[in-house]
Amino acid sequence: MGDSAGMISINLLCFGQLAEVLGRTQEINLAMEVTCRDLVNKLGIGEWTDGGLKIAVNGEVCSLDTALSDGDEVALLPPVSGG
Repeated sequence: MGDSAGMISINLLCFGQLAEVLGRTQEINLAMEVTCRDLVNKLGIGEWTDGGLKIAVNGEVCSLDTALSDGDEVALLPPVSGG
């Protein structure tokens, strides 16, 4: 997955409105020593963190400061709105 040039590869899953903006799934290559916060900023969705965005890494909800590793599955879970 990752390569010797200091990169990791993660699988990104997006739900709700974020799936409409970013697509449902994609593979993303990132520099090593990256956190969930770095990923959110790279994707340009930083404003979602103040609106209740949850992030799960390998099926477990985590903080924005969680470090990502090669092969991780990252799910972006926006707040659910209903009416």
